[in-house]
Formats: sequence, C-alpha cells, structure tokens
Amino acid sequence: MGKIADSIRDLIYGLLVLLAAPVIYGLFRLRVRGRKNLREGGILVARHRSYWDIPVVCVACGLFPRVHFIARRGLARNPIFAPFVLGFATVIDRDRFGPDDLKKMLRAARRYRLLGIFPEGTTRPGAEPKTGAVRLAEMFEKPLIPVNIIPEGPYPPVKFPPRFPKITVHIGKPFPVEALTEGLPPGLSRPERYRLMAERLMEWIDRTEV
Repeated sequence: MGKIADSIRDLIYGLLVLLAAPVIYGLFRLRVRGRKNLREGGILVARHRSYWDIPVVCVACGLFPRVHFIARRGLARNPIFAPFVLGFATVIDRDRFGPDDLKKMLRAARRYRLLGIFPEGTTRPGAEPKTGAVRLAEMFEKPLIPVNIIPEGPYPPVKFPPRFPKITVHIGKPFPVEALTEGLPPGLSRPERYRLMAERLMEWIDRTEV
C-alpha cells in the first residue's frame, strides 16, 4: 500500500510541477544549471529567503525524482501551504525538536531518494542554520547537493506591483559531509562541531556555480 501511495504522490507531484513550471519560468525567467547532479540522489540544501524558494526549487529540479521536503510545523497550519506540506513533506517541530521529530527525519532519509532541506528553517533574515541536514548526511552517508538560487534584483519581490527578478538556479555537484570537517580544530564538542559544519554548508551553497 505504501508503494502505491508513493506512486500516486509522484504523479500528483509531477502534475503540480508541470502546472507551476510556466508560471515560475515566466515570472522569474528561470535558468537552471546542473540538473544532472541530481541523478544519484542525496540531500538537497538551499538558502531560504522566500516562500517562492519551494516552487522555484521544485521546478528547477524537474518532474522526477520527487523532492521530499523536511518542513516546519507552522507551514502545516497555513491553509494555502497545508495540502502541499502534508502531501509532499515530513513535518517536524523545529522549535521543540524531540525524539519523535528525529524519528520522522530518519524514516524520510531511508524512504526517499531526494530530500530537500532549507537549513535555516525560516525565511527570517539572519537566522542561524540548523544542523539537521549535516547530521542526516553523516548518519546515512548521503551526499549533500548544494542549490544556489541567484536572483538579479530584489528577492523576494517587495514592491507593488511586484517586479520579479531573473533567477538562475545552480545545482552543484554532490559532495560527502566529511568535506565540511576539513581543517576543523581537534577536540571540539559535538554541538560546536556540527555548528561549524552547518556554517560551512551555507558558505558552500553560496559559492556554488555550475
């Protein structure tokens, strides 16, 4: 039954991406580089500056494989986003992350070929990146796939009527999580080690170009 449900979700997801593609390409004059880097799967990571990030990333990645997102609980309460979050994401409590949330993430990592995580967990400017993507990549030996969303102009659009910037999405080559530990001083505590790795991950995303 689980495989049938996943197949149905795959079809619905593909249809939604197909419907969203003309809108995203039209509004943002979208250009995508490096889609071939998704072939082997892994944990897709990108900065989160706008709610537009999710449809932009989905359209940039194409119809298949489906990107299964890790999403914060608040989105599941939003009447606009709830159907998509509940259908195509694993919902966690970002602010009170506990054992149940960890179990959910572990199940998702085992089940889905391509996970999507925004390490900052919020669109709020200046938010510190969370360490969940790094920990999952380390635990399951999954590669990290950096996605750099580069707008030419204000993003998200802020004026009315909005002027949408041209966007180029660079999907970088997958890399092992161990690459984030190179040169770290020995003797770091686990929380400090993961914090520095998460910071390096964001830097890696920012310099990704294809």
